[in-house]
Amino acid sequence: MRKTFLILLASALCVLAAAQAKRPTIMVVPSDLWCSQNGFMSVDNSMGEAIPVPNYRLALMTNAELLPVISQINGLMADRGFPLKNLESEIKALNTSSAENAAITSKDGAGVKTNMLDELRQRARADIIIQLTWTLYETGPKKTVTYTLQGLDSYTNKEIATSTGTSEPSFTAELPLLLQEAVSSRMEVFCDRLQAYFDDLLENGREISFNVRVFDNPDGFDLEKEYDGKELREIIEDWMNENTVNHSYNLVDDSEVFMNFESVRIPLYDERGRAMAAGNFARNLEKYLKAEPFNIPIKRDNAGLGKASLYLFK
Repeated sequence: MRKTFLILLASALCVLAAAQAKRPTIMVVPSDLWCSQNGFMSVDNSMGEAIPVPNYRLALMTNAELLPVISQINGLMADRGFPLKNLESEIKALNTSSAENAAITSKDGAGVKTNMLDELRQRARADIIIQLTWTLYETGPKKTVTYTLQGLDSYTNKEIATSTGTSEPSFTAELPLLLQEAVSSRMEVFCDRLQAYFDDLLENGREISFNVRVFDNPDGFDLEKEYDGKELREIIEDWMNENTVNHSYNLVDDSEVFMNFESVRIPLYDERGRAMAAGNFARNLEKYLKAEPFNIPIKRDNAGLGKASLYLFK
């Protein structure tokens, strides 16, 4: 009897632990390839550079298949306990009248670029973007659909997991049902890879890139200025060492006017449980350098969720 009780208790604890496991937030979007093939790409002009970006708003308004297809994938993810950000709702909430951020150019010519896609991701703050591509084939009265799901880290755009497949031929099934059939059999492995990646982020921190720049100034202020016998760039690196997860970051390049950090690992959540982005991390360093004994005027700028820059001047 006691043994049976212990087995039941262990099983209940396992179920409870699984239920309490932290899940990544997901947003499903049509892939860049699908948008390009179907004429839903726009050109974003940033600093004189033409950047093609998917026009999700136009796609949702004019393609009758897109919304039910996304809803089908959303349902499959929700059934597995993943919290969702709805693409249509996020686009409606986005301030479409906001002007493109003015480019900020520093002493060494660096600049920050943002576009509507960056702004959408900034607003939604989904941990993972799932890009969906599908093609419907008709052979006489029979229909089949092939699909590709790509899980991307919304902060770095790195591919986390991929799933591809083809439905069985059908005489009557509509596209969303064909897609559900094709996806369902491969969904568990795909979701397990997403979860494993997110579990690694929980343990080792989220990856961002981060830059420090010095504006041209008449006083000759730069990162070699000393405070109590230590150069400012040493002070900044000490701060990075103390405030990254497991002291994990990579200073890839630096000089007296800039510092470029990559593979910077930051906590997923702040002390209040709110999702952290590169801009939040940069703000903390900004507050530190604006205070005594440094008193450095700073302009902070964000480029999406995973990149931020601080511009220092005197």
